[in-house]
Amino acid sequence: MNFRLYNTRTRRKETLQTREPNVLHMYVCGLTPYDSMHIGHARAFIVYDVLRRYLEHRGWRVIHVQNWTDIDDKIIQRANELGVSAKEVAEKFIAEAEEDCRDLGLLRPTIMPRVTEHIPDIIKAVQTLIDKGYAYARGGDVYFDVSRYDGEFHDYGLLSGQTRDELIAGARVAPDEDKDDPVDFALWKAAKPGEPFWESPWGRGRPGWHIECSVMSLKYLGAPFDLHGGATDLVFPHHENEIAQSQALTGVKPIVTCWMHAGVLTVGGEKMSKSLGNFVTLRDALKRHGKNALRLLYLSTHYRSPLDYSEERAEGAKAALKRIKTALETLKQRLAMPTGEETESSKVRTDELMQLVDESTRLFYEAMDDDLNTAEALGYIFRMVGAALTMGVTVKEPPSASEKVALRLLYERLTNLLGVLGFDVSELEAPERLEDALSEQLLNLLVEVRGQLRQRRIFDIADLIRSKLGELGILLEDTPQGTRWRRAD
Repeated sequence: MNFRLYNTRTRRKETLQTREPNVLHMYVCGLTPYDSMHIGHARAFIVYDVLRRYLEHRGWRVIHVQNWTDIDDKIIQRANELGVSAKEVAEKFIAEAEEDCRDLGLLRPTIMPRVTEHIPDIIKAVQTLIDKGYAYARGGDVYFDVSRYDGEFHDYGLLSGQTRDELIAGARVAPDEDKDDPVDFALWKAAKPGEPFWESPWGRGRPGWHIECSVMSLKYLGAPFDLHGGATDLVFPHHENEIAQSQALTGVKPIVTCWMHAGVLTVGGEKMSKSLGNFVTLRDALKRHGKNALRLLYLSTHYRSPLDYSEERAEGAKAALKRIKTALETLKQRLAMPTGEETESSKVRTDELMQLVDESTRLFYEAMDDDLNTAEALGYIFRMVGAALTMGVTVKEPPSASEKVALRLLYERLTNLLGVLGFDVSELEAPERLEDALSEQLLNLLVEVRGQLRQRRIFDIADLIRSKLGELGILLEDTPQGTRWRRAD
């Protein structure tokens, strides 16, 4: 297996190198729980979910650490707006996000550390940086000395590809900050009146944003570790500063072998924002479209490419899922038929089908091995789906014994590869259902009545039932195993 990923640090695709053979130590930046999880978060987390699923499918072990930043300026601000504690805000949105992640079908990370559970570790790390000369205390705050660090390591700005002037231009300097250099950043922040705080050698305060991930990633994965993931908007300043802190703490360079970043998600061509009215929570999207449709929408675009979300694209994903469901149903119907005789045409179909399955499977794995190209891999799945659908329309005679072997292989390969990508296959295999039990019972009753009318050769009324149901968006299909209904695409 030659699995390659694009490394943001080196700006090229590289064979994934790990500290231990076939074991990936992966850290993914998690949520700051001050609001509901949105579809942008979901896009990034599905990328690393699929990476993990694929490697585990190929026999790897993945140690997946994903944090909760459960103390932050945004959490404090939201707590003040709601008149509750910062802890209550964090707990509320952590519980909500965990439920949303389960509903989306994400694998639970191996370890999910919280910042507030690691304050002693963070204080110790900050003191170590001071002792080594990479940080300085100023009025209850502690800042990382970027110039001192870069003078020794010569790589600050390498990850983001920015010059010092660009870094200074992008640096945030609050009015009350007393830094030696605009690019220096906070490791520890003195508490303001009414804010949560912890006691420290520099007074009451709380951690800066960047030091938290350095401490937790090193604690659970060691140095160096294999892969660090997150969204593209975290490259600078967060990940750039993580590198500086972690390398200064450990002396290990590079501290991370591969940096992997998921592309941005926009809505209607614009950055998602409540003020623009285009903010879509994951919970709302799941209610409207379901987990499989969202996963298909996300994976249909390469993970590094920007993705513009729209209701039209989500509906398109749902329509594509119907093709998969119909293909699986078609294969089950063919396999349930009595076994036919071997004919020249059945031999040709069998050979073509076996060749299609083998080639599509090989190309699927090649696409996944080439920078986790799920968009291309899905194309090969839909090539197999198309073959099943075509067969359902054009082939009427029962399949031969050898053809059934090929059909069963196609069915198993489709469900297996869909599972590798994280789709809920049981949902795809489930028969069509209506929204309420009574409607479904009435529909099944109509189908049964129509069947009895056909047996009595009262075809005009039977055809009328079929026609009227079609007008309501319900299609009837008469098969050797009986009449089945499905929604129109």
